[in-house]
Amino acid sequence: MKISLFILFLSLQGFAQDTNLVKAPIIDSIKPVSQIGIASFYAKKFNGRKTSSGEIFNNEKLTAAHKTLKLGTYVKVRNLKNDSTVIVKINDRLPKQSKRSIDLSRNAAIQLNFISAGLTKVEITVLDSLK
Repeated sequence: MKISLFILFLSLQGFAQDTNLVKAPIIDSIKPVSQIGIASFYAKKFNGRKTSSGEIFNNEKLTAAHKTLKLGTYVKVRNLKNDSTVIVKINDRLPKQSKRSIDLSRNAAIQLNFISAGLTKVEITVLDSLK
């Protein structure tokens, strides 16, 4: 009987220690990386050309060029003039000296409703990056 109680005591001690495990960080405290800038869109003549990622550019897809974001990164682009949004994959590079923050495929620009304006002010939020 004493041995059974001793074993029970030891096992309960182990459970008590397990409750002191390191807790995972609260995900809500992680803020997404965002930037404000000017968006443009690709001219039709670039359709079919190779991008920096090696993919063939297609104006019908939801893709974009950015100066520094890792190729394969997904971003949410929000048009600050009309609050429309689109999610695009970064698959190309803008020149370092470009005054634009992002260059979108025509389909993405249509979804953001700025084809007739040509340029618009946007918020770019990083969603995910391929490892």
